[in-house]
Parts: sequence; C-alpha cells; structure tokens
Amino acid sequence: MVSVDTAHLAMITWVDDHRRMTITIFDRLLYAQVLQPVMREQLREKMAGEIALSDEPGKTIRKWREQFKVSQQDLARQLNVSPSVISDYEAGRRKSPGIATVRRIVDALIDIDETTGGQIMKQYTLANVSEAVISIREFSEDVQMGAFLKAIEGENLTPQVQMERHLHGYTVIDSIKAITSLDSFDYLKIYGWSSQRALIFTGVKFGRSPMIAIRAHPLKPAMVVYQKPEKVDELAVKLAEIENIPLARTQLEVPVIIERLNKL
Repeated sequence: MVSVDTAHLAMITWVDDHRRMTITIFDRLLYAQVLQPVMREQLREKMAGEIALSDEPGKTIRKWREQFKVSQQDLARQLNVSPSVISDYEAGRRKSPGIATVRRIVDALIDIDETTGGQIMKQYTLANVSEAVISIREFSEDVQMGAFLKAIEGENLTPQVQMERHLHGYTVIDSIKAITSLDSFDYLKIYGWSSQRALIFTGVKFGRSPMIAIRAHPLKPAMVVYQKPEKVDELAVKLAEIENIPLARTQLEVPVIIERLNKL
C-alpha cells in the first residue's frame, strides 16, 4: 500500500512537472509564433542592408558566413549552386550580387542556423533588446529559486508564495528606462527564450510600477527582484501575492549580481 505521504509527494511532483511542461510548451509557442518571425526579419534586414551598402560586399558576405559558422560548401549546397560561386563572390572575382541574390544568401545562412536551434540568431537579436535591459542570460541548467536568492543575497518578501520552482534565466532591467523606452515587442523580448525567469529591476523606489505592469500583461515572470529599493510598497507585495509570483529584494550592486548569477 502506498503511504499518504508518498502519494502526496507524488502528486506534488506531478503538478510541478505538469506546470513546467506547460510553461515549456507556452515558451516554445511564443518563440515560434511571435518572437522568431520578427527577430528573423530584423536580423535579415540588418544583414542584407550591411552587405548591399558595403564597399566590398564579398568580404561582408564572408564575414556573415563565418559569423554563422557555415562553410562555403554548406552555403553553396543550401543555395543549390557550386562552391566556386560563393568563393568568387567573397573574393570579388564575380560581379557584386544584386539585392535578390543577397537576400537568398542571407536567408540561406539564417535557415541553416535555424536547423541547429538558431543559436547565432539568438545572440544577435537578444544582444540588442533595449537600452532598458542591462543584462539578459539563459541558464545552461534549471536553477532553483532558493539557490538563485542565495546567490544574490535576496530577501523573500512573499514567504507565503511557494518557491519550489525553477528558473531558466534572468533579465536585469533599468526600471526608469523601461517605463520611458519599452514598446510592446521590447516587453516580450525581456523574457528572452523563456518566461520562467527572474526579472531584476534596478532604480526602484517603491516597486509599485513594475508589479502593476506585470499584472496588466498576460505574460508573467517566475520571480521578481528589486535591487536596492528605497522601500517596497505594500501594494507591490499584495500584487505579487495575487499573481503568485515570489517578490524579493537585494542590496547588492548590479555588477556583483551579474557576476554571481553568471556562475550559476
């Protein structure tokens, strides 16, 4: 016979696994249907514009090919042309490609990258999220909330909100710049590649505005941290409790926070 404690633990484990699976599915849908198409188009326009405006487009094509870690042979195979065509373009032995050819090359590089998880595209698109984002990172492995708070010497302000969850990453945000510069799409990008992350707000006075913004948006973080707030308002704590989001504060300086989190 299965004991009550064992059955209870099994149920908690199942619920936690189900929640994490649901979050993972939601993150993938968000990336595939919202973030990926827009980010792809932004990078595509950047690459095509840089090549077209370059005094030596062949060298710029080679730069991007090498950035994507794609060989001339693989690029040629994707374009269904001879490797010598790519070599001639890059060496300047062939007439500079027209915009249609440039776009084919750009699309081929991005397509190849996407077949292996889109790592290069992620680096370029997340590196320029917004001036409001001080730092953004995905963890290589899940990090427990308790370990996260310990690393930043965080004080949990919502002890009644359960913290038996994991974080996939973090974003450090300048709260003042966020208010003045973030548009709706930038807001989505602060979640990186998973909403199961901690949002760390700097420049916080009472902490009401960040929690009001989070409550108003359908996408929620897994945890919110205020860096050196003057005083955390009761309303901020109440909103965090309503949303079932752990709210914490830390007195560490931002460079120290980032250094410690990068070691997790």
